[in-house]
Amino acid sequence: MKILMFGRGVIATVYGRVLQKAGHEVEFYVRPGRAATYGATVDLDLLDTRRRVWGQRVVEKWPVHLRETLEPDHDFDLIVLSVAHHRLPEATAFLSPRVGQATVLVFGNIWTEPTAAIGPLPLDRIAWGFPQAGGGFDANGVLRGMLLPSVVFGTLGRPPTERERAVRQAFREAGLRIKERPDFRGWLWVHFVSDAGLLSQGLRLGSLSELAGSTGALREGLLTGRELLPLLEARGLDLRRHRVGVLLFRAPTWLTAPVLAWLTAHFAPARVSVTAHSDLDAEEPREVCRDTLAEARRLGVPVPRLEAVEPYFARA
Repeated sequence: MKILMFGRGVIATVYGRVLQKAGHEVEFYVRPGRAATYGATVDLDLLDTRRRVWGQRVVEKWPVHLRETLEPDHDFDLIVLSVAHHRLPEATAFLSPRVGQATVLVFGNIWTEPTAAIGPLPLDRIAWGFPQAGGGFDANGVLRGMLLPSVVFGTLGRPPTERERAVRQAFREAGLRIKERPDFRGWLWVHFVSDAGLLSQGLRLGSLSELAGSTGALREGLLTGRELLPLLEARGLDLRRHRVGVLLFRAPTWLTAPVLAWLTAHFAPARVSVTAHSDLDAEEPREVCRDTLAEARRLGVPVPRLEAVEPYFARA
């Protein structure tokens, strides 16, 4: 399969590498002028847990193929679109006249209706998924990250199409297990407010990396996530269909917060996933919290914990 990763961010790079190692032809689309800035290789320090629970550390200089143009008559089979949720309108507007014959995998956070989030992209060309990897680029440009052994795919209330099955197969060939979520819209929204709860505390501390090992901050993040569950119900989501997804926030924090603190301090995959997010200027955590708070206010759902940390993510 010929695959185009849209952008050269953390998720695109991590999954681009494993897809290429599985035998797929992988290229990266970057903005004009960025190829020279990025260079022909990526410095990786990756904890890969596909085969070992504690992970296998991969340190390498990985060669990549970057392109700055995308013509409508390209021959890519799959375009992986993994951008910050607030960048989706810009990205989908760019891609819509350039889809060609490709399937587009929308691979990340969504807070609006999924069919609206893809803008003008043709719905019959879309596959829906969510990465199970994380990390960040450090001050020296090294991608420090973590890859879990599974990846989430879903549909909007119907069986996967032939295109969607082909995308799943490509990820299986890369040694990744597929987790299916039939109510993917609801799963995305549960994940989004989960992010908002924990990210709000990371912003309060200065960066998400500061959450590692912090029982108090993690407890506040869990309680913030708990107070956001009524917001999902106000949006019409039946939380009974997402019992597993909300369990962490409904469980007693005297139990869950210390466990999370221990994991993020001592369990390598969890520690790397959190501590690699050290960019103080990252905009996506702020946008997640802003959009969550705006929706709560629109629907009249009280969220005092999220409002209390608004100064850390409010626009100047």
